[in-house]
Amino acid sequence: MIDEATIRTIARRAAGRVASPSSGPIEMPAEVTVLEAPRPVSGAAETPKRLEPPLITEACLKDVPDGGIFTVSPRAQFTLAAEEEAHRRGIRFSEGVPAAGGGLRRTRGTARVAVSSDHGGFALKGSILESLRELGHFGMDLGPADNRPCDWPERAHEVAEAVAQGRADLGVVIDTVGIGSAMAANKVPGARAANCWDVAVARNAREHNHANVLVLGSRHLTASSAHDILAAFCSTEPGAGRHARRAGMLDEIEARHGAQTRTLR
Repeated sequence: MIDEATIRTIARRAAGRVASPSSGPIEMPAEVTVLEAPRPVSGAAETPKRLEPPLITEACLKDVPDGGIFTVSPRAQFTLAAEEEAHRRGIRFSEGVPAAGGGLRRTRGTARVAVSSDHGGFALKGSILESLRELGHFGMDLGPADNRPCDWPERAHEVAEAVAQGRADLGVVIDTVGIGSAMAANKVPGARAANCWDVAVARNAREHNHANVLVLGSRHLTASSAHDILAAFCSTEPGAGRHARRAGMLDEIEARHGAQTRTLR
């Protein structure tokens, strides 16, 4: 650090050199660092290139084992072939963000969600599948293909069975009101279906009751409200402690009555 006295000495010597051009060069103290002035930039500054989201293709999954997890960027986009390959081989996508030491840090997993409806819920089914894509999950469309009349017990049973057998992580069933499909889905051992009509109920169903099948009534919901309910259901983790203990009691009741049914037969 240069003190005030040194600065005055340098100033006086400089003034003397100006008055006596024949004098020798100015000796600068060792502590003085001369900084080069910044060079003016000619022309306009370059506009940073916009980074496009990475595209996940079928080829990206060739080294991922069946049933494995593939970590992707939060802004990743997927080809239809990649989604179909992941579904066929049971591959799950896990969203990550850049970590401090490089690479990706996992933030949340991508769920495989089985979706079905009866004719009353068919229109909303399309919105739900789109919402799942926006939320980063993989929607498994189990039908129907159109809005011709069909039976809600069969549609609910198909979704509940996919979840109970592990072919899907979660399920969504849509009918007109939601009550009947919830009843049908809950007949399948391992399925816990909850008819949810707002975000708070959806969170409660997941955290407190460990629900794994979301049932929606299209008559009482808009596409926007259904999206919010779906997002809450998928993002809420089943609760531990007393919630896990009470959910375990559901398994015990189910097992007990299942054993009674086998005895009666």
